Amino acid sequence: MSGKLRLAEGEMARTACARALLRAGVDEESGEVLSAAVLAQRVGWCADLVAGMVAVLVGEHRNTADVQVLASGQDAGGRRLPSNAWMALRRLGWTATPPGGMRVNDRIVRMAQEQAGRALRSAAWRADVTTGVLSTWPADPRKRTPAEWEQVRKAIPGGEHLPSNVIKGRTRQVVTFVKVNGRLPVDVFELEGVPRIPRMLLLAACDRQQAIIERSDTDPAKALLRLQLPTRPDPQTYRDWTWVACPIRLPSTVPAAAVLHLPTLRIIDGTVRADMAYTHAVPKARATGHTVAVGVDWGLNTLLSAGALRLEEDGRITALGAGGQFRAAGVLAKQHRLRRHSERLHAKAEQYARLLGGRPDEQLRAKQEVLAGEIRHVSARRSNLNDALAWAVARWTVDQAIAARATAIYLEDLRSMETKGLGYSLNTRLTQQVRGKISDRMRHLAAEHGIAVVTVPARNTSKHCPQCLTPLQHRRAPDQPTVAGWKWAICPNQSCRWQGDRDHGAWRRIAARGLTHQTKTVTDKSTGAMVIRSVVDELEANAVVTPSSNTSRRDRSKTGPTRPHASRPAPRRRGAPSPTRPHSLAGKRPEGHAPTDRLRLPRAAHRHQGVNTISTPTTAGHRPRGAALGAGFHLHAHATPPRWETIPETPSDSGSLSRSVTLALDLLMTGSASKDGNCA
Repeated sequence: MSGKLRLAEGEMARTACARALLRAGVDEESGEVLSAAVLAQRVGWCADLVAGMVAVLVGEHRNTADVQVLASGQDAGGRRLPSNAWMALRRLGWTATPPGGMRVNDRIVRMAQEQAGRALRSAAWRADVTTGVLSTWPADPRKRTPAEWEQVRKAIPGGEHLPSNVIKGRTRQVVTFVKVNGRLPVDVFELEGVPRIPRMLLLAACDRQQAIIERSDTDPAKALLRLQLPTRPDPQTYRDWTWVACPIRLPSTVPAAAVLHLPTLRIIDGTVRADMAYTHAVPKARATGHTVAVGVDWGLNTLLSAGALRLEEDGRITALGAGGQFRAAGVLAKQHRLRRHSERLHAKAEQYARLLGGRPDEQLRAKQEVLAGEIRHVSARRSNLNDALAWAVARWTVDQAIAARATAIYLEDLRSMETKGLGYSLNTRLTQQVRGKISDRMRHLAAEHGIAVVTVPARNTSKHCPQCLTPLQHRRAPDQPTVAGWKWAICPNQSCRWQGDRDHGAWRRIAARGLTHQTKTVTDKSTGAMVIRSVVDELEANAVVTPSSNTSRRDRSKTGPTRPHASRPAPRRRGAPSPTRPHSLAGKRPEGHAPTDRLRLPRAAHRHQGVNTISTPTTAGHRPRGAALGAGFHLHAHATPPRWETIPETPSDSGSLSRSVTLALDLLMTGSASKDGNCA
């Protein structure tokens, strides 16, 4: 850690993480400048040493007895185990040694013990869930009865509030194991298999004898990381370890007053990535006392809908605006295309594996390796797309809360909801939404502004009217009130008659439920997230939105004849002429008032018309078709530049258009000369 964080009144310390890149380094002993490739090689040697020791530790203690001892938090003498994983493993006597007599310092062993301890501690929760599912195995795994649900929740520690989709997912995993082996697994370790050990360096387990990070005094966006790295893949003496200084450019999301912690280094695509942990002061979010809150409802094509409500002093709840929707149809369509492509690649890979069957076929094995690389590439694209979408949605939602000056965001909890009866394709689309990532990113961004993110039960949020709690009638569209559907909701209560988009009614119900159930907000011990676990009927009766009597919309009904407009021989002109044709894909808008949002423009409003084109002079009551449509100009009449203005010639690739312009000008000049002669 560099520096000490000071907190003011109403602030709290918050630890976050940002990604950075190590582009180069300097060997302090030799003064050699290390390129990105050389630095990645030396960090990789150290990561391989740590991963080897982690694999040994996990392999020795990955069993039910040892995991339960570590999860109990007490050693054999009844003393409390330290919170740091490496210290807990040392207290229990679980040590690791480098392979092949290699020489490493004690801090390298600490990193291995820290990584192994975290992996074993995370397995304890999965072991408890799996044991509870196996001990209460239902008669029909596809559908548990209410009594079986009650039994399995009692068998799992903390299962009362555990989302049902977690239990269903573990049940499906056991069903797959039974189909392959013909029996139930013994425990979670037989069910999951040996985990993969990632190549990384947890520098947080080290002290200043292994790694130091310091922030620049002149430029807060720069930091210097110094750490010991091996000079060879198999260091034999301590002389094979040297100090390397690595400058780091901090992301803009790291505040200037934040306290930096030692990062975690990872090797990704031949580069060294650093997960920069930092602690900074943020406004403290409160669980109660909210008067303005934003409700968020999940959707399918419209990823989410959100809006703000206000809790008045007299207990009434009113809406602040009509709300909005985040539409991500294009991104979701691409996501589904990548998913289908990934499914086809996996099916082909399984076919290759069956064809090989242990036989030595170099040609087929080469195809399988190419296919495995393509699968990794598609998986990375899907992961990056999900991350980008999650950040965009979270940023949009938090911006809505900031604009409304809300202090809470109430988010419906869909973890216990399962899609069914909608078809295989639609069920998969709903299941693979990035709701979990969006919720995490939303909490991360909201904490910067002291906004609380609270999950509320989703039951009946789309079923009941937000203004009177009457069950709604869902129709296909507002202009089809008799056709059954799901998008448009109509309240059958004659004294209410509210109608609107189904999702807009849902976010009103979610925000109103959160405002009335503020006193029931608790903090989940396992995740630290705020949650409202259940709905109280007495409080739910007050969760109604009072319709606003004042409206800001002006009555635009026609009350008299249309005022006559003075006719002009030509429409308004732009001060600077536009080019005859765009020089790039973006281009400029066409001359005059030709609309740019139409898929097909009238012939009179062609985008590549001349710069001097004007509308046709008309007599009597005739108006050209293009002008009647508000499209602009015609191609058969042109104006010469004014005498007081010089318009430079604009190069054009259209030879026929230039010739037509010249001919038209000649005809106009000839016609006007003949007319003047006749008049004379």
